[in-house]
Amino acid sequence: MTQSFNDEDEKPLDPAVERVRRRVMRFIAINLGILFLALMAVAVAIVYRVGSRGGETAAETEGGAASTKIVEQGTITVPDGSRIVSQSLSGTLLSIEVSSADGGREFVIYDLSTGAVSGRVTIEPPR
Repeated sequence: MTQSFNDEDEKPLDPAVERVRRRVMRFIAINLGILFLALMAVAVAIVYRVGSRGGETAAETEGGAASTKIVEQGTITVPDGSRIVSQSLSGTLLSIEVSSADGGREFVIYDLSTGAVSGRVTIEPPR
């Protein structure tokens, strides 16, 4: 009771059905071609983006200069009775928030490439 299908047993398709099948096959071929071209465009864009960086490091893309020499040692003096509240690093600039004993605050900007304090901003306590 098993039916075997041979190519000889198949009947030819109706001409209307054959036209629809050909249209569907053409539609599939065109869409696969467009999809392939779109994927190639994405691949080319990725390769271009990676290649256009040229050898930049993460520090260069974030605004810092990778070739800048960082001073290995340096000293920042804070007044007696003061304490460091927070710090932040951006490129070669280090910002340190210092709280003084009388309640005032000061921001010290330290340049790591020169090893010197490049700025101080004092915030006086309210009177």
